[in-house]
Amino acid sequence: MSNLINLESVHFSHGVKPLLDGVSLGIAASDRIGVVGLNGGGKTTLLEVLSGTEKPDEGRVSQSRDLRLAVVTQRTELPEASTVRNAVLDPHGFDAEHEWAADPKVRSVLGGLGMTRLGLDTPVENFSGGERRRVALAAALVRELDVLVLDEPTNHLDVEGVRWLADHLLERRCALVIVTHDRWFLDAVCNRTWEVVDGRVEQYEGGYADWVYARAERARLAQQAEEKRRNLARKELAWLQRGAKARTSKPRYRVEAAEALISDVPPARDTVELVSFARRRLGKTVIELEDVDLSIGDRALLNGVTWRIGPGDRVGVVGVNGSGKTTLLNLLAGERGPDAGRRIEGKTVRLAHLSQELHDLPGNWRVLEAIEDVAERVTLGKYELTASQLGEKFGFGKGRQWTSVADLSGGEKRRLQLARLLMAEPNVLVLDEPTNDLDIDTLQQLEDLLDTWPGTLVVVSHDRYLVERVCDTVVALFGDGRVTDLPGGIDEYLTRRLSLLEAESGSLGKQAGGVAAKASEQGLSGAQERAARKELSKLERQLDKIGKREDDMHVRLAEAATEPERLQELNADLRALQSEKDDLETRWMELADQLD
Repeated sequence: MSNLINLESVHFSHGVKPLLDGVSLGIAASDRIGVVGLNGGGKTTLLEVLSGTEKPDEGRVSQSRDLRLAVVTQRTELPEASTVRNAVLDPHGFDAEHEWAADPKVRSVLGGLGMTRLGLDTPVENFSGGERRRVALAAALVRELDVLVLDEPTNHLDVEGVRWLADHLLERRCALVIVTHDRWFLDAVCNRTWEVVDGRVEQYEGGYADWVYARAERARLAQQAEEKRRNLARKELAWLQRGAKARTSKPRYRVEAAEALISDVPPARDTVELVSFARRRLGKTVIELEDVDLSIGDRALLNGVTWRIGPGDRVGVVGVNGSGKTTLLNLLAGERGPDAGRRIEGKTVRLAHLSQELHDLPGNWRVLEAIEDVAERVTLGKYELTASQLGEKFGFGKGRQWTSVADLSGGEKRRLQLARLLMAEPNVLVLDEPTNDLDIDTLQQLEDLLDTWPGTLVVVSHDRYLVERVCDTVVALFGDGRVTDLPGGIDEYLTRRLSLLEAESGSLGKQAGGVAAKASEQGLSGAQERAARKELSKLERQLDKIGKREDDMHVRLAEAATEPERLQELNADLRALQSEKDDLETRWMELADQLD
């Protein structure tokens, strides 16, 4: 069977740096390919060359006839004057609501990516970057395709959204090419892995776990070959001296080589030892909330919550986007106070908070100077590192450490921000989405540091691998005013969320049935009953959507508290939304009076 897309001897350079150097590969109809590699290594360029967005400097890219292809990259743009409906549904011929509502795939996409919550008639011009990416992704997923190309599709999705996307892609019958640093997602979705490294594309069978094993084996064989070349004469002499008996030791040589490969792998975390050490550093009290109320606008996030975070606790916090996770971290970090109740912090606490916002640093500083500004050496658990060594662990090689801060990308600045936090040797870490903009190699370095870090750790992340590796407990925000402990971890969270969604769906169905029964009792004609049922059902759906949009608007208002212009725009949008809600409620009451 011929490939859908072929690359033949493709070269592509950015300045003097070759991002693709003589690359030849193909995509078959059954391929689900995950693309990995270091930031700036050429992953996005590979996608753009594959999809025809960029032309190669040399070589040939061919596609099968009438190929149906969609691309969602980090550079995706939406028409400023469009609504969600214009961007997602109109280009694909869904002119009336009943047309898309009758298509289960379209309904699944709109619900799974939160389009109905955003509101189909909402203009996209005021959306955040993450919301725009979800709209662009939805526009691609409602199409029938042969090849789907996605660049970091899990960014800006919560844990629930990531699982929905994985399930949806597994059900589709089209080829996939996906750049992502989400390792759970790679394992769940992909059957092949491409690693972009030094202008080449190394190809592996399987997902993330298979790639890790295969890459390690390749490294072992390469090291083995190099050692053989350097020591050939000495080894041959030793072999001859030991005689024929030596031939029986060959299997043992492979065992020793494998042991050497994993000799520097950190042992499993000794939680008892780490907690004991943390108590000596922190004492009994770290951060405690006593009978705390906390609100975002008019929405209650915490209602009378008492929660103790002790020495050595390692807590992952999960919840849907907009559930208040960032606000909760701000409270724990002491950057905002509770509406009622008390926040108590231990006297020996040295807290570091990694927020999703970048802190400005002098642009004329070099990377190494920015790290050494905090300290020149640091002890992190079992590691004692210089500023330069810590910089290397976060992807700043010796040469890159002399780059000006002003010349760093957003992802690099975030890595620098995290390195500076750790150089201060805190004993309490509060991390909000620490994996954003980190490539897999840097993620592994970060996890290695956090895994044996002897302090208290609170993490908000949609990266399941990170949460499951470095956290001992998981808590969730379900919107009920509590912090819910989940002994079953993220799997339990997803199960509970599914139950809540099914309960909400059943409640709406009962409301519609009650209205229909009431209309029947009033002795209305069949036509009047059908009209009443239809209009009331429509009004309830619209009010439900507006209520969700209103909740989301309050969250965005809270987040924009320090941006006067943005705050003014959001206030105007909220007033318009409330006016629309008032009109719908008035009509609902009029119709209810008629039925009475």
